[in-house]
Amino acid sequence: MRQYHHPVLLDEVISILDPHLGGIYVDCTLGGAGHAKNILSRIIPGGRLVGIDRDEDAIAHARSELAEFSENIILVQGDFAQLDQILHDLGIKEVDGVLFDLGVSSHQLDTPERGFSFTAPAPLDMRMGMTQTTTAADLVNSLSERELADLIYIHSDERWARRIARAIVERREKSPIRTTTELAEIVSRAIPASAHPPRTHPATRVFQALRLVVNSELEALDKGLAAAADALKPGGRMCVLSYHSLEDRRVKQFFQAASGRCQCPPNLPQCVCGAKQILKVLTKKPVTPSPEEIEENPRSRSARLRCAEKVGPTGLEG
Repeated sequence: MRQYHHPVLLDEVISILDPHLGGIYVDCTLGGAGHAKNILSRIIPGGRLVGIDRDEDAIAHARSELAEFSENIILVQGDFAQLDQILHDLGIKEVDGVLFDLGVSSHQLDTPERGFSFTAPAPLDMRMGMTQTTTAADLVNSLSERELADLIYIHSDERWARRIARAIVERREKSPIRTTTELAEIVSRAIPASAHPPRTHPATRVFQALRLVVNSELEALDKGLAAAADALKPGGRMCVLSYHSLEDRRVKQFFQAASGRCQCPPNLPQCVCGAKQILKVLTKKPVTPSPEEIEENPRSRSARLRCAEKVGPTGLEG
C-alpha cells in the first residue's frame, strides 16, 4: 500500500522545533500526519497539537492515523491563513511551536482526480479543499491571453509564458480545456523542444503557477507566517518547509523582516520602515535533504527548511 505522504526532513524538523512535554504545537499543514505523529509522541502527556488542513481527505486520514492521541489533538479543516482566528476560537493565546509543510502532499499528487499531476488524464481541478469554487480549468478557460501570461510568469518565472498563454487561448477556441493531460500537451508543444528542462516535464512550472493561484497559496503564506509569529510565546519556534523558490523567497524575506533587518531601499539616508526584532533566525542557510533521503523519496529533492525562534513578547502585525 502506497504511503499517504512521506514526512520530509522529519529528523531535522523535530530537532529544531524541539517539541517538549506538555507543550502546545500547531501543524498548519497536517497532510499525512507524519510530522504531527512525531511531535505528539514528544509532548504527551499534557501536550496538545492543533492539526490544520484544507483537505477533507487529510483530516480523515489524520483522525485514523492519530487515533491513539485523540485526547491530545484538535483537528481543524481550514486554511492556515486564518490561523489567528482558529487559535482564538479554540481559546489558545500562545503556542510553543508552529510547523508549515507547504505545497501538495504525495496523496494529492497520487490521486489523479485531484488534478495536481499530469501523469494520467484527470479533471483540471487543483483545489486543495473541495469546498473551494474556482478550479484550474476555470482559470485556463476564462482568463485573457495577457492575464494567463502574467499569471504563469509571476508565479513560476516561466520564460515562455506568453507563448504558452497564446497556445492555450488558440486551443480553447476549438473546445474548452478540461483535463490535465490536455493542458500538459499544449504547454509541451508551446515550448521549443530545445528548451525543455532535462529532468522535469515542461509543463511543471505552469501547473505550479495555476495551483498557487487556485489556492491563493502565497497570500495565505504571508498571513499564516504573520499569525504564527504573533502566536508564538517567547522561546517558541517556527519551522517552514518550502518546495520552490517563490515560497522559499517569501519565507526568507519574512524572517529577515521579523528579525529586525531593515527593509528600506538602500538609497535612503535612514531607516523609515520601523524594523524591530521579534524572531531570531535559527537557520542561516536553509536545511536541505540528504542524498539518502532524496534517493528514498525523490519528491523531497527541492525541499528547503527555514526556522526561527520568538525572542520577545511583542507580536508581529500583518
